Amino acid sequence: MSREKMKIIAESPQMKKILQTIDYIKDVDSSVLITGESGTGKEVIFQYICQTSRRWDKPIVKINCGAIPENLFESELFGYEDGAFTGARKKGKAGLFEMADHGTLFLDEVGEMNLEMQVKLLRAIQEKEIFRVGGSKSIQVDVRIVAATNQNIEQMVEEGRFRRDLFYRLNVIRLEIPPLRERTEDIIPLCYHFLEIFNKRYHKNKGLTLRAARTLAHLEWPGNIRELENLVENIVVLEQDEVMRAKHLQDRYCKGEMQGGEVTVKGILPYKEALSQMERQLLENTRNQFGSTRKMAEALGLNQSTISRKLRQYHLDDAPEHHS
Repeated sequence: MSREKMKIIAESPQMKKILQTIDYIKDVDSSVLITGESGTGKEVIFQYICQTSRRWDKPIVKINCGAIPENLFESELFGYEDGAFTGARKKGKAGLFEMADHGTLFLDEVGEMNLEMQVKLLRAIQEKEIFRVGGSKSIQVDVRIVAATNQNIEQMVEEGRFRRDLFYRLNVIRLEIPPLRERTEDIIPLCYHFLEIFNKRYHKNKGLTLRAARTLAHLEWPGNIRELENLVENIVVLEQDEVMRAKHLQDRYCKGEMQGGEVTVKGILPYKEALSQMERQLLENTRNQFGSTRKMAEALGLNQSTISRKLRQYHLDDAPEHHS
């Protein structure tokens, strides 16, 4: 894995704090528990942890605890010896703990692990050793554990569905990823990020109008980043227009949009430059429609003094006001 950090969209204070925490713990091996709703990017955060960690050049092994049948989970995690069960490979097989030795093991959906396996995982973490299925010899392992779940793990502990002692072992460093609706500063940058990816992948050059951006920024996003990514890909692939417009969004995405001309940024620009272009166009369109700074302020939800200052900033204050 490259030492160069992967790109993380973090304009919101919550995400900036999470990245600061990750940078702060890059030289320690403490267990990390990543929590958050489905689709918030927990695996991306895990990858960022690995790239900043002092173990960055060591093995990185991932396991989805909810995707492996219970009867195979122990052998997958700890491996097995020759003849341990019917169908076992000759000479046995190393498990994921051994494969991750000196590196990092990612336990995704750790809340799906049954209580019996939780006990065995706890022992492996505490003792830093494992036993293969059918084996009697302990194997020393040096593994950093990063776990993730979209469940309310504290509630699971109270209900007896997740071991309290294992929770404490995993929850040394807690990273709680906020849902997209609580990090609205990241929505438009994420949209541009996905536009860049899918434009390159499908040889397109789609842009984004401000009206569409404002619509996206005020949604609940129950599917979080995954939902936004899928929407952008859908529009890049299927729509013929060169820009993503509010009209391209489904009915549930179009409540409360502004009337008036579209404000457009074509292509991929630095985020601040794109915002500056859109802001200037928005002010010009609003001034043309409403005339007075008072009515512009009402339409845009800003103070009249702010409108006047921004008009001066973009040299748009030379036209006379309409006072109808």
